[in-house]
Amino acid sequence: MKAFKIPQIPSTTNKCIRFPNDVIEEVEKAIEGKNCTFTAFVIEAVRVALANIEEEELNYK
Repeated sequence: MKAFKIPQIPSTTNKCIRFPNDVIEEVEKAIEGKNCTFTAFVIEAVRVALANIEEEELNYK
């Protein structure tokens, strides 16, 4: 069983980015009715993308 650890809220920095309207609409549709914010969705998507890049780089070495 995985040990429970009290989560720590990471420090954050506000970044202003522009999204195409169609992407905003698709994200909002995907999170509709779920306990998820637009920001949380984007953060998770970026984390997955970074992990994929790292994995690809390891495969090419």
